[in-house]
Amino acid sequence: MSSSKGLMIALIITISRAKHQLQRPLARALGAVFVSFMMLMNTSHPAFAQTASNTTTKTSVDDASDTGYQVGPEDMLDISVWKEEGLKKEVLVRPDGGLSFPLAGDFHVAGLTADQIRKEIAHRLEKYIPDPVVSVSVLKAANYKVYVTGRVNKPGEFSVGQAIDVLQAISMAGGLTPFAVENEIKIIRKVNGRPIAIPFEYAKVQRGQALDQIITLKSGDTVVVP
Repeated sequence: MSSSKGLMIALIITISRAKHQLQRPLARALGAVFVSFMMLMNTSHPAFAQTASNTTTKTSVDDASDTGYQVGPEDMLDISVWKEEGLKKEVLVRPDGGLSFPLAGDFHVAGLTADQIRKEIAHRLEKYIPDPVVSVSVLKAANYKVYVTGRVNKPGEFSVGQAIDVLQAISMAGGLTPFAVENEIKIIRKVNGRPIAIPFEYAKVQRGQALDQIITLKSGDTVVVP
């Protein structure tokens, strides 16, 4: 009862303030009332707050599914099907790049993204479950490895368990030596079996320029610092 009373008082205050704003353009006044009401409901009504929380969680999951990371051997995946308690499982990708999941059977996943695996499992489950809602996330990216070579303080192979960008890779390699040619760094990547070179101008990035060059590395990429 006290909560309802407090809500009514707050609404009265909001409406009163809106009356003073009616001297301004109507659209601005209505906008102020709407924003105030939504803020009030968000803090005062538990059901509304819970809905907002669920929406945020869903967005973060979708973002994780679209990272572009390609799954490989020894990676650990978390796979679940909504409202199917028996179809929730942590699955290790085998050395041959395959995995097995109940009802979906055995299939090859190496080189696929989490979203592609989700779609494949959903397709395989359709014969058993109408419109299955499948979730796939990478718990451990053991297969993710990048290499940094050339004029850095600690060149080598780095297995970090998650995707990193080129700046982070250089930092993990101990940074550049004083003799590094900062604006001639290259990222060597294989595309369809053929290597390509992607430029990275370190000095420009440090000055806040060419920031689009701070790309996320793919597993197997090599950062070459001349």
